[in-house]
Amino acid sequence: MNDQLQKLVNNLIQIEHVSTTLYLAMSAYMANQNYTGMAKWLRLQSDEERTHMLKLIDYVTDKGGTVAIQELPAQPNQFGTPLETFKKVLKHEQFVTDSYRQAYNYALQEDPQTALIIQDFLREQIDEEAQAQTIVDRLTIAGDNQAAILVLDQELGQRNVAPAAGG
Repeated sequence: MNDQLQKLVNNLIQIEHVSTTLYLAMSAYMANQNYTGMAKWLRLQSDEERTHMLKLIDYVTDKGGTVAIQELPAQPNQFGTPLETFKKVLKHEQFVTDSYRQAYNYALQEDPQTALIIQDFLREQIDEEAQAQTIVDRLTIAGDNQAAILVLDQELGQRNVAPAAGG
């Protein structure tokens, strides 16, 4: 694994690490707002991002590379309404997708094996963005109708496990 590729994958590790803490902070915030279903969904999303991070760490070490875990930025403790919160989730997932897309384009030229690993994560981002977009759309439809928001909260609380990560 060349230095540039190692740096690129370490950047993806950092993105997943930040994602883990961001969604954990969002989960705590939603729990404080008594949106327990949304809190559970976000906690499981945090777990999924941690799984992504660990898979990338394992890949770097398996290839004889060096993992460089960076310092984490502090996360906010307020995220606004459920709609505002999930708009932030969607925006973050779009950022993650773009980061993986850029990494894939570089890896494709340098190391097709690494490109395949990144492609698994990039493929999963289709579902990540779609889920976030659906929640944003449904919260938008609900508007200020608290009953509708609570129904969606209950539905999101039915999520039992994070989906399989990265292929």
